[in-house]
Amino acid sequence: MLKDHRELQLCMEDTEWPKEYIDHDRVIARAIVFDDEGYFYFLRVERDDDFGKGIFIETAGGGVEPGEDLVEAITRELWEELGAEVEVLGRIGVVSDYYNLIHRHNINNYYLCRACSFGERHLTPMEQEEIRLSTRRMTYEEAVQTYEQCTAMKWGRLIYNRELPILRAAKDILEKQK
Repeated sequence: MLKDHRELQLCMEDTEWPKEYIDHDRVIARAIVFDDEGYFYFLRVERDDDFGKGIFIETAGGGVEPGEDLVEAITRELWEELGAEVEVLGRIGVVSDYYNLIHRHNINNYYLCRACSFGERHLTPMEQEEIRLSTRRMTYEEAVQTYEQCTAMKWGRLIYNRELPILRAAKDILEKQK
């Protein structure tokens, strides 16, 4: 478990699209996944939808299903999207953000997880064919650079603003745990 860690609590506004109304909340479990060699694991996402066309990285994770707690949800999501068996070390924090374009408020619960093993991924047809999810293993520096490159697009700026503070916090936690 995480020692001497104060959870982040961040609230991000969507400044990319006008806010007309928000009609639903989505509770999400996401993770910064790392391995014993110091690499981090992300999803590479290819989008061509209402948010625009582009290629981005983001953390693995997704919606919490009815009856699941957050740890069950993140364990399931990492198994589905990365094919990863993980040790959940603890929660990094919560990022509340908005997707004005689809009228949604997201409550992103971020966890720090150590990868124990990787196997077959269990993606939905939409994840395979429409957004072409693939796994990216990166150093911290490569991830920061990739997030920065994604800021050329509106969708990329939303992801950058949501995830870069969490990635930085994860790096700080890992350095303190040594």
